[in-house]
Parts: sequence; C-alpha cells; structure tokens
Amino acid sequence: MADLSFIEDSVAFPEKEEDEEEEEEGVEWGYEEGVEWGLVFPDANGEYQSPINLNSREARYDPSLLDVRLSPNYVVCRDCEVTNDGHTIQVILKSKSVLSGGPLPQGHEFELYEVRFHWGRENQRGSEHTVNFKAFPMELHLIHWNATLFGSIDEAVGKPHGIAIIALFVQKGVENDLQELEKLSTCRHFPCLSTGSNCEACQGKSKTIPCFNPNTLLPDPLLRDYWVYEGSLTIPPCSEGVTWILFRYPLTISQLQIEEFRRLRTHVKGAELVEGCDGILGDNFRPTQPLSDRVIRAAFQ
Repeated sequence: MADLSFIEDSVAFPEKEEDEEEEEEGVEWGYEEGVEWGLVFPDANGEYQSPINLNSREARYDPSLLDVRLSPNYVVCRDCEVTNDGHTIQVILKSKSVLSGGPLPQGHEFELYEVRFHWGRENQRGSEHTVNFKAFPMELHLIHWNATLFGSIDEAVGKPHGIAIIALFVQKGVENDLQELEKLSTCRHFPCLSTGSNCEACQGKSKTIPCFNPNTLLPDPLLRDYWVYEGSLTIPPCSEGVTWILFRYPLTISQLQIEEFRRLRTHVKGAELVEGCDGILGDNFRPTQPLSDRVIRAAFQ
C-alpha cells in the first residue's frame, strides 16, 4: 500500500501529548471545497480565527508599537530540513533565532520554529490573508513560540501569548536574487514529489539544505510598517492565542519562481490519492474568517 502518512498528518506541529495523539491519529484534513475542519478540530470553531480580511482604513494606528522596536535576532541555520507534508512546504529551523519587541510582551523572546508557504494555482489567489479583499499569489509565515514562558512549541500552542507569526505577502514582479527563496524553488533543493520525477534530489518528502538565512525574507530593515491582530493558527488544530504581524510591503518574485511552487505534488510516485485530490499541491489557503470584535492595529499612519 502507498505511504500516505505525510498526507494524513493532522496537526500543525509534530509533537503532541499522548491523549491528543491517539484522538487525532489518522485524521485526514485538506483544502477541498466543503471540508469542515470544525467537525474534527473544535478550536476551528473559535471566535478569533485566522486568516482574516484586513481593511486598511479600519486599522487603528498604535504608536506604542514603536516604543520598543520589533527586533528579529535571526541567525543562519545550518542543515535545515525542508519538508513537503502534502499540505505545504515547511523549513524547520534548528538554530536559535528569536523575535522580540513590537506588539510582543515586554522582555519575552519568541523562538523561530519554522517557515511555511501558502500559494494558489493562479495569481489571483493564494495568500491566506487578504488586504481590502485583495489576495496575493503567495504568503509565507515565520512561526515563533514564546520561549520565555514555555519549554516547547507544543506547550505554547493554544496558550495566551504562546505563538507569534510574521506573515509576508508575495506578489508577481521582476525576478529577484532572494537567495533563500531560490534554494526552495530549484529542483536540486526542493522535495518536489512530482509524479514521474527522476530527480535524485527529489525522491522523498524531505531534503536537507546546507544553510538558510531567515533575515533575507524580511522586506524592510526598519520593520516599521506592519499590522497586528490576535488570531489563530490557519491549519489544524487552529488553536488561538496567536499574535499575527503582517508586513505592509510584499516580497516580489517572478512568474517563473511562482511556477516552481506550482510544480509540487501532494504525493509520492505511485501513491493512491485521497478522494477529491488531483495530486497538485496548491490553493493551500484557508478562507478568511470573521473579524468579530477584534481590532487591527497599525504601526504606521
């Protein structure tokens, strides 16, 4: 039988408590139309879910966000694991990079755990968040956990001030020399899982790249132009307690670079596809959720 373990992974992070693992073991989830995550993952029914549509005119300027500058102290990660889990591409970072300041609790350090990517099959869609109902072809997330309060990311998930995620929109434009993205959008480094692939570097769902520098993903060296709101993880279990930091200015990559992501597959060669899945990895974004009574804050006017 084909190995579908990477398609059946049911939660955002691999380590879980034993009772949770037994409860969710083998549960499938996906982005197919009509799939209701809340039937299996109760947190997905919460009032403060993500992603959302961000109405820039209704965002409230909060100068206190600049009292302590948002400070990512990122270091180059050696031997990072790049994984295609059938839902997205993840870069698992092993070096200790931390984020502090800005909207985060004073004196707390949030450790960078991974980078995730979400993209559409067409340029008109792909980002999870939208700005004034405009979607971007891609959105990437830098996911951090509060290392001051908790001992691991699994302890931090679902807790107040447990998780902080930097979201970066990606738009089509001229090809850039963003080296870290190039490492992920070339076959020799990317676990493409494409049907019939003969690339020796793409024979599995994971690959190791020699180094990855998350600093190169940040668009603005001053890190001043961003929005903030409180929400949830955008993938199961959709736990709340997440501080979202969305940068105003998107990264720019070429159409060719975007198409490299669209070559990816959800399965290994010969695997049996789940019902409703054509095997193409894309449109892996959750629909926007109601804002409810939440306030979106802006660090700029």
